[in-house]
Amino acid sequence: WPVIKLAQYRVQWINPAPPPPERTAKSALREMTARILVIEDDPGIARIIALYLEQDGCAVALASDGAAGLRRAQESPPDLIVLDLMLPRLDGMSICRALRAASDVPIIMVTARAAETDRLAGLDAGADDYIVKPFSPRELAARVRAVLRRTARQNAARAAATPPASLEYDGIAIDLNTRTVSVGDRKPALTPTEFRLLALLAEQPGRIFTRDQIINGAFGYDYDGFDRTVDVHIANLRRKIEPDGRKPRYVQTVHGVGYRFGNA
Repeated sequence: WPVIKLAQYRVQWINPAPPPPERTAKSALREMTARILVIEDDPGIARIIALYLEQDGCAVALASDGAAGLRRAQESPPDLIVLDLMLPRLDGMSICRALRAASDVPIIMVTARAAETDRLAGLDAGADDYIVKPFSPRELAARVRAVLRRTARQNAARAAATPPASLEYDGIAIDLNTRTVSVGDRKPALTPTEFRLLALLAEQPGRIFTRDQIINGAFGYDYDGFDRTVDVHIANLRRKIEPDGRKPRYVQTVHGVGYRFGNA
């Protein structure tokens, strides 16, 4: 499949793009039109992303600069945003923070910045996923499908829930309806991904979750190479909910296996 490659700040295509892949999954995506906003200033990359997403039945809107993208996202909220970081007028990190102040719309960042510090910053700003150029449009389309499936499941579960649901454990309270967390007198601001991760672990205190189980249960993805991103989200979550300078009380590492909430 085609790969997007950055060379001296210019984007080149390695091999002509073949026709978009056939859709074989009989999923809910065929039965609905997911509205995707792609905020990308390179017209070639934007077109190929749109082509692959449209083959999955999505309605794709494009914005070529950050200010226009943020305005469009606020005026006509999409189901998911594919967001470049290096944009004219307003950078992607600022867009992500602005949207997270009022919305939990899924955001997949697409950028040439591959350093771990950049990934940490993007996820901490509220991105659900982070894909680095060069990338496969097929992989990006697969990640979009996974996020949309997970979001649809969560919305259905929310609609079916009747009484308020909350989890309490040793000084921490997790409200599953309002999606808020209280740790003593503090109310840390978690990103949607961090909240899903915390809720998954806290629903079964003491149970050890492998990274694969976390990926499937909290993220909805099914592809290789996501383990490190799980660790990044765990690190961000701990920084927000754990007492400063103390051994983790809530999210604990089980070396060689995964993570658990509380003590066994």
